Amino acid sequence: MKNRVSALNNIEKSSFDLCVIGGGATGAGCALDGQLRGLRTVLVEAGDFACATSSSSTKLVHGGVRYLEQAISERDLRQYHLVKRALYERKIMLDNAPFLAKPLELMVPCFSRRDICYFRLGMKLYDWISGRNMLFRSRYLSKEESLRRMPMLKADNLIGAVAYADGQFDDARYNLALLKTFTQSGGEALNYAKVVGFKKSDRGQLVQAQVHDGLSGHFLDVRAKAFINAAGPFADGIRELAKPGIRKCLRLSKGSHILLPVDATAENDALLVPKTDDGRVIFAIPWLGRMLVGTTDEEANLQDEMAVKEEEAEYLLKHLNRYLVRPLNKNQIVSGFAGVRPLVASSSRGTKELIRDHEVEVESSSGLISVLGGKWTTYRAMAEEVVNTVMQRLAMPVVPCTTSRHRLAGFEGWEPDFWKELVREYEVSRETARHLSHKFGTAAKEVLNLTKDNPGLKESIVAGSAPVLAEVVYGIGEEMATSIEDILARRTGLQLFSWEQSRAAAPAVGAVMARELGWSPGQQKDAVEDYVYKISRLMRLIGLEPREVAAVGA
Repeated sequence: MKNRVSALNNIEKSSFDLCVIGGGATGAGCALDGQLRGLRTVLVEAGDFACATSSSSTKLVHGGVRYLEQAISERDLRQYHLVKRALYERKIMLDNAPFLAKPLELMVPCFSRRDICYFRLGMKLYDWISGRNMLFRSRYLSKEESLRRMPMLKADNLIGAVAYADGQFDDARYNLALLKTFTQSGGEALNYAKVVGFKKSDRGQLVQAQVHDGLSGHFLDVRAKAFINAAGPFADGIRELAKPGIRKCLRLSKGSHILLPVDATAENDALLVPKTDDGRVIFAIPWLGRMLVGTTDEEANLQDEMAVKEEEAEYLLKHLNRYLVRPLNKNQIVSGFAGVRPLVASSSRGTKELIRDHEVEVESSSGLISVLGGKWTTYRAMAEEVVNTVMQRLAMPVVPCTTSRHRLAGFEGWEPDFWKELVREYEVSRETARHLSHKFGTAAKEVLNLTKDNPGLKESIVAGSAPVLAEVVYGIGEEMATSIEDILARRTGLQLFSWEQSRAAAPAVGAVMARELGWSPGQQKDAVEDYVYKISRLMRLIGLEPREVAAVGA
């Protein structure tokens, strides 16, 4: 991505074919697709890139076995088509950024012959729908093999397990890779830039968005021929700005996740809890050195705090513990996160029953094009449909979409053993090399090149962690990070790895940011204290007591 100051200047003095509102998965996908098809495109995001829904997923690239079950039980063709499309897109996501996404085998424990037959049949159907895009075949595992793979499983009454394939990915970094690919293709992107109003032509069509720069406090006008509303859970607010009084389309669902040390569960294998008391499924998947457990599904609104509550953590542990020899408790939780899903309100059913499909709305009086609902795995297909609509609205030939085979920034030259090259060339630890390889792909060299003139940037952000200080400098200069949370939550991922480590890292990160961004000592102190307070509060919400953190300058 470009430097934030230069991006701001370029946006102010330019006119665009397309303005995308929202810097999550859908917005980034739309912006990249539009730019690659020859539309001069700008993207504006009210907060940080991927700061809400798009960095709060279960980290799965999947068709959705639960949706397939619903498609069959409810004879719902829409659910079936959603699964089929998602399984097609799953392979594309893995192929376009293999350093950020990979296949994952999940196990469904079975305690009766009926369970074995039921899940084997269901997963064979899942394989069949995948067709040529199948990652690998589902299979039956004996009781002995299941316990060897997952020794923490209860052996009592266990018959065996059914294993099947899906994918997993680093959602925040995938989002950032999309945006970097977009800006490398000539697009402009700006975070902390909130759309607060529109200007219209004499015919009532949108021609300009008024944007508030959250850092400087200034306002700027963004001129474009077409506007895409890809604001996720905030999309109804953008629709209201374009047409006051318009009927709301979204219902929101909160999903919470917790993270546990891998030695508390299993290091390489993933577990699917096939049914909870309220009819959901829960995943326990290895993710970047932790075991991620989720998710909940509760009705929510935009005023709700997106934090894991004690009762939500206990809900997840209760259902997971039914399958484990040694029950886990909340004191073993090292981190957690919650996000809000935007679901299209097509019925009065509960949010867990609403289909995760999307809708594209063209508001005729203003011309605003809104993409509503959807899921991470189908972001690219959603973007393709929306950009087709834009080109039709602009009376342009619909140029073929190329994003299905457009590799993301960091792909070129990457191999699974790329990290070894980083160890040799830059003399960093194996842990840091692996971390950088899987966060940045081959762009990891851009990060480590910063250490040539300043070897101190090879130091860990906090003792015992893989991320290094060079990532802070790179995040500011190349990825528009402006806060400690931007760095620790979305650029490096340390916040999700460990709340305690991220709190301990805040003073060092704040010191680098103060130097790079010109913060005063007072601003630096406030930034560190605000971040430490926020993480401490997240810990207390689930009943954990944080340790003391060294003061700034100590």
